Amino acid sequence: MLSAIGDAVHVLPVANALKRAWPGVRITWIIQSTPSALVAGHPAIDEFIVCERRRRGLRAWTNFADLAQQLRGHHFDLAIALQVYLKAGIIVGMLPAERKLGFDRARARDGNWIFTNERIPPHSPQHVQQQYFEFLHHLDVDPDPVEWGILITDEEREAQDEFFRGLDKPACAVVVGTTKSKKNWTAEGYARALEEIESTHGLQPLLVGGSSQAERHMAAEILSLTRAHPIDVLADDLRRLIYLIDGSALTVSPDTGPLHISRALDTPVVGIYGYTNPKRTGPYRRYYDLVVDGYAEFPGEEYPISTSHRDGMKRVTVDMVLEKVDLAVRNYL
Repeated sequence: MLSAIGDAVHVLPVANALKRAWPGVRITWIIQSTPSALVAGHPAIDEFIVCERRRRGLRAWTNFADLAQQLRGHHFDLAIALQVYLKAGIIVGMLPAERKLGFDRARARDGNWIFTNERIPPHSPQHVQQQYFEFLHHLDVDPDPVEWGILITDEEREAQDEFFRGLDKPACAVVVGTTKSKKNWTAEGYARALEEIESTHGLQPLLVGGSSQAERHMAAEILSLTRAHPIDVLADDLRRLIYLIDGSALTVSPDTGPLHISRALDTPVVGIYGYTNPKRTGPYRRYYDLVVDGYAEFPGEEYPISTSHRDGMKRVTVDMVLEKVDLAVRNYL
């Protein structure tokens, strides 16, 4: 699993289950640098091999050459291919492994299936976490209890304590953007919701996320529109984001990595959905009652689980978000 922070979160229960079933197993995770910050030091992972994206275009092949150098001397009994695009497939093909277990041909797009020699059976669409558990079932490994175990170091705990001691009320972490613009809510919506989160529920809003140009622009627009007093803590620091979410009483987020981090840390999370299907990518097994469902084309629509995208974020209203915030405060805080 190379990339996507949310997907990296979903891998952790798989690794934990493998360790429980096979205590002597040694697990190596091939990953890119951004999500590696999320899982660094995790007790279920014995080794990380970081696959950097130093070069693109015609020189991208040298990234694979760099990886081949890191793989020298390795031998694996089993490779689990959890990512289905071509680049991941090429890496699986490079691995010195006896068994290369991947998705069935229908789901392993971009010819990814060519690089595996064993495949899990076809399955109808289901939650992404359950989809990863198909690999465990194939290996006769029980995924329960589902445990993420995101690590927060002692040093990070000290920084967390120092930050939250400076607040005079519980915090609400608000994720202002994603890497896919169609997943994003509006600055006007956030501005109004923040006012109610602060004045009605007595929570201190924190604007959290990365420091991309799009996120910075969204945060600046929110700050210019709202009468609330959110604290802008956007930064290119995934480890800090983790302990900010962990220390908050509530998270509000569109479907993106921080939402799944919040679920893994058991911080209640109001998920704002419209582009992706929340039955497939919603918070797993808990806080689904807090999902704001703009994906549904009308209230109560019984749509199936699918990978299909919809242009539904425009259906999300401030009242819909505040209804779920109110539910979170009443039931979880």
